[in-house]
Amino acid sequence: MTSSSVNKVRHMIDGPVGKLEVAVEPGAGNGSLAGQGYYAVVCHPHPLFGGEMDNKVVTTVARIYRELGVSTARFNFRGVGGSEGEHDNARGEVDDLQAVAAWLQQQTSGTRLLLAGYSFGSFVAAAGSLVMNPEHLILVAPPVERYTYAPEGRFTCPVVIALGEDDELVDVQNATAWAGELVSPVEIVRIAGASHFFHGQLLELSSQLGPALLKALL
Repeated sequence: MTSSSVNKVRHMIDGPVGKLEVAVEPGAGNGSLAGQGYYAVVCHPHPLFGGEMDNKVVTTVARIYRELGVSTARFNFRGVGGSEGEHDNARGEVDDLQAVAAWLQQQTSGTRLLLAGYSFGSFVAAAGSLVMNPEHLILVAPPVERYTYAPEGRFTCPVVIALGEDDELVDVQNATAWAGELVSPVEIVRIAGASHFFHGQLLELSSQLGPALLKALL
């Protein structure tokens, strides 16, 4: 099945501990990255604080990929929405991510994985990247003071980190300093006036994150 035949529908797929609810949408046929074999999976914020795959930041990031021609999957972690199982403090959620990425690859005949995550989901994506070897990673509002990202001080691929200047949950200065110490390629996008939830700033997030992603992949 080619990426152009992927419908904008929700699927229930087999996950590590039961069914996982997945939303798949095709990339734009005229996007700058169309036909290059990319496929992307986007991870949602913390399940215990209302995080789910229809979160507005998650859908915004997925839209950025699709406008560039990349088919995407958003999914609910175990225990969220229609996904079976129970929250597993990011351990089992990485397994969920791997299952979804493997399934999407089969559906799209994709060969070049892209990963992204927002808040808690950024840690899941980061942890997954260390074992899944994506070609690029997007971390939106990563709570680096709560989780150990890139324990060896590097990622296996280029990274774009998006931060809201007025994030009330993530220490922006600390996150910026941490990013500056990474030895792998990293670009930081800072959104003026944006909170952790990017209220009223989604268009600005798109306008800065999209070009940064494209620059990293072209």
